[in-house]
Amino acid sequence: MTDPRGFAAFPPQRAGARFTTTWWGRAWIKAMEDTSLDQTLLRRGRAYAKTGRLSPITVSPGRIAAVAEDEYDTVVAVEQLGDAEWERFLDQVAAKAGHIAALLDRDMPHELVADADAAAVPLLPCVGDLTPECSCPDWGHPCVHAAALCYQVSWLLDADPFVLLLMRGRGERELIEALQRRDTPRAGAAGAPRGVPAAEAFAAGVPPLPQPPPFEVVFTAPALEPGPGVDVAALAALAASAAARARELLLRGRLPDLTPHQDHVRLAADHGLDAGVGAAAVEIWRYGGADGLDTLETSWTPPSRELARAQARLEAGWEGAGPPAIRAWRNRWTLGDRQLRYGRDGRWYPFARRGDEWWPAGPPERDPAALMG
Repeated sequence: MTDPRGFAAFPPQRAGARFTTTWWGRAWIKAMEDTSLDQTLLRRGRAYAKTGRLSPITVSPGRIAAVAEDEYDTVVAVEQLGDAEWERFLDQVAAKAGHIAALLDRDMPHELVADADAAAVPLLPCVGDLTPECSCPDWGHPCVHAAALCYQVSWLLDADPFVLLLMRGRGERELIEALQRRDTPRAGAAGAPRGVPAAEAFAAGVPPLPQPPPFEVVFTAPALEPGPGVDVAALAALAASAAARARELLLRGRLPDLTPHQDHVRLAADHGLDAGVGAAAVEIWRYGGADGLDTLETSWTPPSRELARAQARLEAGWEGAGPPAIRAWRNRWTLGDRQLRYGRDGRWYPFARRGDEWWPAGPPERDPAALMG
């Protein structure tokens, strides 16, 4: 079991102090800010982080936590990586001695972090990987205290990228031990390359790396001959679908787990196949994928706190005499001839009445007020 790490509380900072100086620290802040629905709360969170009013910070796998003034418990959950992703990460670190040296020198090589053009493990969080919670009465997402905690954590990341790895699920000692168990030539063995200290190897500076070659996948449809009982168009669409999913697997290292029904809807939406799934299912898939399809076909009961936050945002964003009366049932809000459905991905999906049925009416939003214009 990976042990948590504790960090002393930050003292008040001088005016104009920067939160981060490293590229991975800036990426952490961007992930948090992209999740926010209120720029005013972010500004207040930045200011609060510099006041020194947060307690010592505890970092553990999947979680960062602190206590704000007035004894508010503030937690930000971080999506952890799976075992297969960690194995790929260890393979990438062990592939070059410079990677290990950089990490031990508290640096994070770009090659170890995924971006749009690389197949590296996605260490840096993106929208949806951070879930803030706080016992304060503020309904912001994140609230001032959770935002301040994330800003202060960027200072920790600047000093030690192993903090990021710990949040993602593995601690420094655990990773170093796993690397030592890798099959590498023993020092001094016949034919094994001789190593040198990292300080000596990099004393003259590190030459710039060449630009990576362009990565592009072009799918060419196979030549298919029509025959008895063979639907050539359907086979071509299936081949294109397989190529697209192979490319996604190559880029991201994983594919979403889909049920047979979800996969039929995906094929119908992406390739125009007649899979007998219904026009509404195809339409909602194009807006929100599997999460959107779930809002069409099932209902569920979200946490009351999430619904209260959403209702407060809806009322705050409504101009004039206030929003119309809401008829709420589980994750569905009905407002006249419109309906909003809260998805398990934290987004609201708009629906409109067509006769006796509700049909998808557009892409989802995290702020329900944005769907009521």
